[in-house]
Amino acid sequence: MNATQELDIRPSPIAGTWYPGQAESLRRSVDGYLQAAQIEPLPGAAEIIGIIAPHAGHIYSGQVAAYAFRYLQGMQVDLAAVVSPLHHPYPGRVCTTAHSAYATPLGSVPVDTGALAALESHLPPELAPLPIHNDQEHSLEIELPFLQRTLRGDFQLLPLMLRDQSTHTCQSLGHALAHVLRDRNALLVASTDLSHFYPAPMAERLDRRMLQLIESFDPQAVLAAEEQGIAFACGRAAVATVLWAAKELGATHCKVVHYAHSGHVTGDMSSVVGYGAAVIYRQ
Repeated sequence: MNATQELDIRPSPIAGTWYPGQAESLRRSVDGYLQAAQIEPLPGAAEIIGIIAPHAGHIYSGQVAAYAFRYLQGMQVDLAAVVSPLHHPYPGRVCTTAHSAYATPLGSVPVDTGALAALESHLPPELAPLPIHNDQEHSLEIELPFLQRTLRGDFQLLPLMLRDQSTHTCQSLGHALAHVLRDRNALLVASTDLSHFYPAPMAERLDRRMLQLIESFDPQAVLAAEEQGIAFACGRAAVATVLWAAKELGATHCKVVHYAHSGHVTGDMSSVVGYGAAVIYRQ
């Protein structure tokens, strides 16, 4: 990476609001969530292929996210493919960053431009990731401090933000991701929250159903659930994409490891947002 590229860092639009803006306070905060996440070992000689984690502000969903990221503690990968929804009206079915790195208070995370180019070569032209300068998307960046505090050593990033949530897009992208990651020491991360703004009892029913579909390792059912009105996830396309990619990479199980909603933090049970954490692995 040359000096010009090193300066081309995406500035964080959410540090100091969605999570602490100073390195030491962010480090303490993330480490505190991780230490509080009491996890059970995965069965047998399980190999982690990916995780699913929520993307609200850390004070709301950070503790849930920590249950997924805790399984990555000490893991070493060369490349983390983080797939998120897109909450902003950028054009393109699939978007990525136009920068060479993402900034967080914990340091910069370089983007693997070679992996992005390889991914594009395995996608139909209409799904070529559109590079965005200075995007405001929170749902991808929010996962980075957890990766920085759990993964051992340096890693590069393959960032993908999905506006289109169709089966064609998710299946095509999942297949392309599997092809690019197959011979890499890589990790998949899907970013999603669950139901939004239902009373807690209803949210818990809806979220339980979505988590069942995720745990059944059925990406098509995850996509169909919203159309059927039986369960909701704003990042359902990210989840489906990662599940399809993980299957092709040999994953055999998806285990939900924690669930909570915003009411557990705020005390307001009248209108909540659901958060789930899961681990995808090969046994």
